[in-house]
Amino acid sequence: MKFTAASILVISATWTAVTAAVTKIPLHKRPDDELIQAYHLREQQYNYETAQRQLRGSSNSDTSFLERSESEIINDYANAQYFGSISIGTPPQSFKVIFDTGSSNLWVPKVGCTHCGNPFFGKKAKYNHDSSTTYESDNADFEIMYGSGSVSGFFSVDSVTLADDLVITEQRFAEISDAGGLGLAFALGKFDGILGLGFRSISVDDTPTVMDNALKQNVIDQPIFSFYLGDNGPGELTFGGYDSSKFTGDLQYVKLLSATYWEIALDSVSAGPYHSSENADQSPITAIVDSGTSLITGPKKDIAAIAQAIGAKPNVMGQYTIDCNTVDAIPDIVFTIDGREYMVPGDKAVLQAQGTCLFAFMGVDFPKPGPQWILGDVFMRQYYTVFNYLDETVGFAPAVH
Repeated sequence: MKFTAASILVISATWTAVTAAVTKIPLHKRPDDELIQAYHLREQQYNYETAQRQLRGSSNSDTSFLERSESEIINDYANAQYFGSISIGTPPQSFKVIFDTGSSNLWVPKVGCTHCGNPFFGKKAKYNHDSSTTYESDNADFEIMYGSGSVSGFFSVDSVTLADDLVITEQRFAEISDAGGLGLAFALGKFDGILGLGFRSISVDDTPTVMDNALKQNVIDQPIFSFYLGDNGPGELTFGGYDSSKFTGDLQYVKLLSATYWEIALDSVSAGPYHSSENADQSPITAIVDSGTSLITGPKKDIAAIAQAIGAKPNVMGQYTIDCNTVDAIPDIVFTIDGREYMVPGDKAVLQAQGTCLFAFMGVDFPKPGPQWILGDVFMRQYYTVFNYLDETVGFAPAVH
């Protein structure tokens, strides 16, 4: 599945100021209209499959579509909201990628890729290694599994450029020959590939990550990258530092539980009358901070309790909707992390478009040892987030909007 990180040097570093030059990449945001439309398409598909089962005399209690839908929502990037541009090769070939802290490999479609859009809609930029003078053959097989299926191809090596001036040489990445595992959402989506910002320990075939090589080649001054996600607008990804004009107060750093995903411990989650209970075995409540997931997810029982506390109603898709007239009355949802409260205002926990108000929390029970919660874009929009790759910490401060 998409989660992955490496054993790396640990240095003592709590950065309080950025004086060196940094590289900034604009992040473009998909409108909520598209996410609501995707939700309605999944709902129509569910209703169609239910009708087909009834015609065949199958049990209407079949939950295969619902389970598959949950996996796809989390793992196939259909709901990813932010993407930016990179280039690969010499001369540079440009690609729009999702910068994903929940995975660790870089991949883009190759020329001739199947299930990679078409000339009429969802057209994808495709890498042509014959056109690059810095291309090196690798040819080892690459495959990564998502909720809806696998994406496959082979490894290659080439230069990768972030923004206009941050060049990483001899980066191993995957040329995708079949993207069918991402389904129709990829074919219609506005992105070409994925650039993983997780750790090497979850990288397919132990491939050095872009951040590994950026540090090894000394092309960034500090071992950090930072996300600013605009509120209903564009965002910004900064490599090698952070932009203090994008947040207020001080950054509060939290130590990772492990250098795999960007996984941290949660003290508690609360909303109105709901307050999370501790795990039965007194183990920490775990969460990953994931830029590749638009929603916030948590255990099904907890999300159901939060939904009930705020007046959201379940639907056949396993998600929750709420009366748009009550959005302003939704209580704040509070995540307590390392003793500090991080609030998501109630009205910011809703995706609203086309007369539909979709609660941006979803219940998913991941198998152990997977995380219990995913703090996706809904959370990261409220907090400027700094990822320290070598110190293995995540820093949060209230974002300026």
